[in-house]
Amino acid sequence: MRKKQYYIAKVLVVLFITTLLFNTKTLAKVNSNALKEIRVSALSVVAIDAKTGSVLYDKGSHTILPMASTTKIATALVALKYGDLNKTVEISKNAQNVKGSKVGYKKGENITIKELLYGLLFRSGNDAAIAISEGVAGSVDGFIELMNEYALNIGLLDTSFSTPHGLDKEEHYSTAYDLALLTVKAKENEIFSKIVSSKSVKKDEMKFTRDYNNINKLLWQIPEANGVKTGYTGNAGKCLVSSISYDNNDVIIVVLNCNERWKETKNIYDYVLKKYEYKKMFSKDDIVKEVEIKDGIDSVKAYIKEDIIIPIEKGKSEDVNIIVNKDIKAPIKKDDIVGSIIIRSQENIIYEGIIYSKEDVISISNFQKLKGKLFK
Repeated sequence: MRKKQYYIAKVLVVLFITTLLFNTKTLAKVNSNALKEIRVSALSVVAIDAKTGSVLYDKGSHTILPMASTTKIATALVALKYGDLNKTVEISKNAQNVKGSKVGYKKGENITIKELLYGLLFRSGNDAAIAISEGVAGSVDGFIELMNEYALNIGLLDTSFSTPHGLDKEEHYSTAYDLALLTVKAKENEIFSKIVSSKSVKKDEMKFTRDYNNINKLLWQIPEANGVKTGYTGNAGKCLVSSISYDNNDVIIVVLNCNERWKETKNIYDYVLKKYEYKKMFSKDDIVKEVEIKDGIDSVKAYIKEDIIIPIEKGKSEDVNIIVNKDIKAPIKKDDIVGSIIIRSQENIIYEGIIYSKEDVISISNFQKLKGKLFK
C-alpha cells in the first residue's frame, strides 16, 4: 500500500514538473512572439518620421557610401529652387551621349525643365540630369556647385556631389541619414511630391514630347507609398529612397547597397507599423503654460502653432517638458518666442518645438513699480 502511494506521489510530481516546464516553454514562446529587431540585408538603412525627424530604425545610417541615382532627389530640388519650369532646354550632345539609364532625348530636341524633371524622376534619366544642369546653371560644373551649396544649407554634413546623375565618381557620396533629411526637404515641395507619387503621365495631358512611366515599383507594391527614387551603379549597388504614409504621416525609408531593396523596404515599413503608433500630444493653438513676465502688467499664455503628432513606441510612455526662457522682460509682443517644448520617450528626445506668446504684454511704469512695492 505504501509502495503504491509512493508511486502515485512520484507520478504526480513528474506530471507537475512536466506541466511547469511546458507552461514555461509556452510562456517563452509567447514572449518570443514579441516584436524583435529585424535584420535588414543592406549596408546602410534608416527609417525616420518625416514630421519630427525621429529615427524609427537604424543600421549604419551615417556610413558614407555611393548613392547612385538617389542623387537625383537633390538634382530635382536644385532645379526647382533655381530653375524656370517653363524654360525650354536644347538637348546637347553631352546629354545625349551620357552613359547609364536614359530617357532617350536626342541632340537638338527642345524640352522644358518641367518635362525634364519627369524624365529625371520617373525614368531616372541621366540625359535629363545633364540637360537640367546645362539649362539651369549653364554647365554641369556650375550646377554641381549649386548642389553642394544647397546640401550644406539644409544640413547634409556627410554628402558630396560630383555629378548631377549619380554615376560612380570619386568624391560623390552620401549617407542613408543625409538622404532621408534630403527627402524630408524634397517632400515639402508640392511639385516634387506630385511627380514622385505619380505612376504615369500622358504627353497630351501635360503638353510633353512623350509619355512617361515611373520605374519605382514600390508605388504598385505598397498602396501607401508616395515616392521617391531608385538608384543603381556597380559601386553603389541597388538603392532605394521611399516615402510611405502611415496614419496620415510620412515615413522616409532609405536602403543603400541592398539587393532585395523592394522586399527589405516593405519589411522595414511593416516593422514600423508594428512597433510604433502616432499619438496627438497637442493641437494647434493649445495653451501649454502660463509664463511670468518681468516688469509686465500681466503674465502671458504660451501656445504652440501646430499640431504635435509624434511616433511613440507601442506600450511606452512619454514625458513632456516645457522650458521657459530665462529673464523674459516686458514688453512682449504676440508670437514672441518665450520657450520650448521637449517630449521624451525612454529618455530619448522625440520632439523639440517652440512655444510662443499668445498676446502682447506691456511694461509697467516706474510709478506702478513703486506703488506695488509700497502696498505689498
